[in-house]
Amino acid sequence: MRFYNLAAAVCTVFALAAPVRAQGVFKFSDEVFDFKTIAEGTLATHEFTFTNTGNQPLVIANVQASCGCTTPEWSKTPVLPGKRGFIKAVYNSNGRPGAFNKTVTVTSNADKPSITLSIKGTVLTREQMQKTYTPEQLAKSAKLVLAAPQVALGKLEAGRTANTHFTVRNEGKQALVLNGLYSACNCVNYKAIPEPIAPGQQADVTLTYAPREMGEQAETVALYSNDITQADVKVTLRATVVKNLNESSMLREGAAAVPFK
Repeated sequence: MRFYNLAAAVCTVFALAAPVRAQGVFKFSDEVFDFKTIAEGTLATHEFTFTNTGNQPLVIANVQASCGCTTPEWSKTPVLPGKRGFIKAVYNSNGRPGAFNKTVTVTSNADKPSITLSIKGTVLTREQMQKTYTPEQLAKSAKLVLAAPQVALGKLEAGRTANTHFTVRNEGKQALVLNGLYSACNCVNYKAIPEPIAPGQQADVTLTYAPREMGEQAETVALYSNDITQADVKVTLRATVVKNLNESSMLREGAAAVPFK
């Protein structure tokens, strides 16, 4: 009995003397978020918040999304014990109707070095979403109106990016927010997303166009916004893409080449 008590006491002393492993620990408020249904064109955003319940600072080395349609952001500075941090996932639903289930993988110095978070939901087309709105919601909506449905770009040189602009009016009851666009060629994008447009006001929208094929081109661009009164508003960009602008626009005057004016 005395030998047993002595052995137990020795084990207890060693246990007390053994250092506690120093490490950060994630405690998330949620690890899976369901958006339920969202309108096509929405930038669906969810912020996963966490607390560091460990005894050392948490350092997030990287957050990797499962696809290019999901863009993550996260706390870039060490999160001290007892403090809160975040990991934000943004899903771009432009041109992606239907169900989605995307993940972001978090790599860190925590006790679990790799953690996976998930966002999911169903993207409905504008036509489908309109059936879910009440008359009161439709009456209070922003309303996007184009000054012209087409933009003529003239001749463009292959391999070059062109900027073009057009005017958008808001004829609705609340501020108009443009939050995305879709083109089948993936060759059109916002140069900069405009600020919200107040009711009764208008603004110029600038797009960048990088043609990928030669000849006559007509690219249809769907504009996504918080206008719930109508299906996607579309603008068409028309251009003639040539190999080299200089070859078709230079004249000889004496010994000097001069461009058409």
